[in-house]
Amino acid sequence: MNVVLNLLVGVQMLAALAMIGLILVQHGKGADMGAAFGSGSAGSLFGASGSANFLSRTTAVLAAVFFACTLLLAYFSHARPAGGGSLLERAAVGAPAAPASGAAGEIPGAAAPSAPASAPAAPVSGAGQIPGK
Repeated sequence: MNVVLNLLVGVQMLAALAMIGLILVQHGKGADMGAAFGSGSAGSLFGASGSANFLSRTTAVLAAVFFACTLLLAYFSHARPAGGGSLLERAAVGAPAAPASGAAGEIPGAAAPSAPASAPAAPVSGAGQIPGK
């Protein structure tokens, strides 16, 4: 299945790049007016109007290939097995569970309510770690 998906992505990328190139090579509608009044470059490799037909038809074929690859990729993305899941779902399954000791509202690291409050032996974090003058 991965081979088919990779092949479809490759064909889609090649079709997209070829379409970009063909669209940039084509000339606009206003360029025909210059050729009609005798402004050079009317003759070309494909004839006076042959290049427009060839390039536009090739662009249309490439657009159809691109569209078909897009539809197939969308279809195959929904046809995956249900057990696959996303990366976030897999991470949630493999995450360690929180310790069950103590009440739900208890602050981690705080002394138990029945035990007398005592000062920590060494500062844990924050301003207590900054050396004094």
